[in-house]
Amino acid sequence: MALRLGTRGSALALWQARHVKERLEAAHPGLLVDIVILHTTGDRITDVPLAKIGDKGLFTKELDRALDSGQVDLCVHSLKDVPTRMPDGLALGAILEREDPRDAYVPGQGSAPRLADLPPGARVGTSSLRRRAQLLHARPDLQVLDLRGNLDTRLARLADGAFDAVILALAGLRRLGHEDAVGEVLGPPDWLPAVGQGALAVAIREGDAATAGFVAVLDHPPTRAAVAAERAFLRTLEGGCQIPIGAIADVAGDSLALDGFVASLDGREYLRSSIAGPAAEGSRLGRRLAETLLADGAHRVLAEVRRLSAAQLPHASAP
Repeated sequence: MALRLGTRGSALALWQARHVKERLEAAHPGLLVDIVILHTTGDRITDVPLAKIGDKGLFTKELDRALDSGQVDLCVHSLKDVPTRMPDGLALGAILEREDPRDAYVPGQGSAPRLADLPPGARVGTSSLRRRAQLLHARPDLQVLDLRGNLDTRLARLADGAFDAVILALAGLRRLGHEDAVGEVLGPPDWLPAVGQGALAVAIREGDAATAGFVAVLDHPPTRAAVAAERAFLRTLEGGCQIPIGAIADVAGDSLALDGFVASLDGREYLRSSIAGPAAEGSRLGRRLAETLLADGAHRVLAEVRRLSAAQLPHASAP
């Protein structure tokens, strides 16, 4: 039996695909998994900020189309890139145990080892509006500059002196062996990651019982419960990469605690709250937390962010 696994072609995406391939083949002797590299809109357009391209499946659409058409049998995604509403006919067949979901502050050569120690006016690179808002909320005196490209490209630009520091996902740095570059780990309670950050998802076609049976062994129920809460929070707020939103859920036994925020683009307005309850009710808890923030004024912040984002979008649609 052979399965065709679709993936992006970056070093990190290929690490993720090989990881899934190795685990599937180890769990099912005789199964062969062939990796098929596909290219996405987010990969092709690297000179435009993510928020200006659009936020619906920048790194997943082409893979989902290949899956739906039968070109591949499954796809591996970073869950943070997966829209909260799956395309018709597709499902998340497995969500793997999560790597550390926190962000990392990575200083340049000779730069301050901690974010708080950066001098006023220091240049910090990121492509994420969530990271930008949290940076400016904590340090409004910094210059936050756009940084696109794969992990190696971002680290190379830092090494070349284009930035004094960059903010990256700790999970990706660990997976590609760059954890020694980390100056400081940024995490709760002061800093929240993207929804689903650190988790890998395996997408399959609905009704494909054979593939579903193969990938089920990879599923990690506590991670699935945690990200269900986070994704429900994001979905209720109708957020994406154009909105500064962060959330993290922690599952301990049958209990789940969820922390989330919504911010303005400049970080001046920062609304945050938390909720706890049964892990089995993660989606409901995520919706309730979002409704709490909306009632506290998040609807006004979101409307202003969308207005400003729309005004900055290019007139022509991205290819």
